[in-house]
Amino acid sequence: MLVLVLGAVLVSGRAEDDGDDEECPPRTVVSWAPEPRLTSAFARYGDDDARTDDWTGGDGTHSVRLPDGRLLWLFSDTFLGRVHRPPNPAGEAYAWRDGSAPLVRNSAVVMRDGRPESTLPAPLFPGPAPGSWRWPVAARVEPRSPGASEQVLRVLLWVRRHGAPPWIYGEPLATEVATLTLPALRLESVTTVLDQRRVGDLSRRVLFGTTLVEEDGWTYVFGGDDGRPASRAASHAHVARVPEGGLADPAAWEYWDGSGWRSRARPAPVLGDGRRTGVGSAFTVTRDDGTYVLFTMAAGAEGLATVTAYWACSPAGPWHGPAGAFTPALPAAGTAAYNPQAHPELSRGGRLVLSLDVNWLETSAAAAMLSRNVSLYRPRFVTVRLGPPR
Repeated sequence: MLVLVLGAVLVSGRAEDDGDDEECPPRTVVSWAPEPRLTSAFARYGDDDARTDDWTGGDGTHSVRLPDGRLLWLFSDTFLGRVHRPPNPAGEAYAWRDGSAPLVRNSAVVMRDGRPESTLPAPLFPGPAPGSWRWPVAARVEPRSPGASEQVLRVLLWVRRHGAPPWIYGEPLATEVATLTLPALRLESVTTVLDQRRVGDLSRRVLFGTTLVEEDGWTYVFGGDDGRPASRAASHAHVARVPEGGLADPAAWEYWDGSGWRSRARPAPVLGDGRRTGVGSAFTVTRDDGTYVLFTMAAGAEGLATVTAYWACSPAGPWHGPAGAFTPALPAAGTAAYNPQAHPELSRGGRLVLSLDVNWLETSAAAAMLSRNVSLYRPRFVTVRLGPPR
């Protein structure tokens, strides 16, 4: 995810007719505010050179609470190495890294008591073959198998490989599930749960795991296609469900096919018509007062900075929106925001914590600019308050 591809962030949308349900009230963003404490925590950790093999910047931000209270943060493309104090070689007052700094496809940072404290050996998930890689997405702690007492950590992985334009951020190949032991966080196994390589149209390949929602013994796993990167077409949201303890069992997965839950079915979109409504390839879903709320980037050029929301009474929809847009400040001209992710384990007082990834907008200059100013390629956090539409 180091190279920001606009087609993966842009969505196209207009407000749908509002719905209502006594057990599922409409929800939207009624207010938001920056969350500087978390943003600063990762900035301090990234600038700390106590170790030279740890995280100094990354994107694809996801988090999961471990049973012992630690918080594990999962990142996609990640810079390691040393950060140099300002001024940078251009004489600017930015901390910087040189061109030899290692870049890995994924990493994991352990946080304790609100402070990042260590980076696991990176990459945590080695690439499955030359020219391909794994990006970690959502994760959860669950029984090793349904009904088991032992708990393990499951991490959803997106497998991609190098592709020709317009697939410059990689061709989608498959969704995998990694199993890690607890509390040691040792990688034990990786299982393919949905192989998409036989789907000839790359824009119709669906990768699952951008976000998870747990309810009534089920894990609902959301995913999306990439749309068509060279166009402004919206991506489609899809959903699968897995009984608790079954994430690493391909036979346990059921996909929404438009009328019901089916195993081995071709997933049908639950949101997105390819033109007026839809999502970015990375989005997030949470629950509030019995209502499912989805956050994604907004339509058109606003999608480079603005987050908007949809709501529904069930994971399969119907989804209502978009509405409740808000635009956090970006760190510099020439940057863009993407991949909004909810972090309920950090949320309190009626406010939901969201992260946004930041990247340089011009892809050909991204790597150089992110090293020239290391503060750019790090997550920014906001809190949002949800409520009924006004």
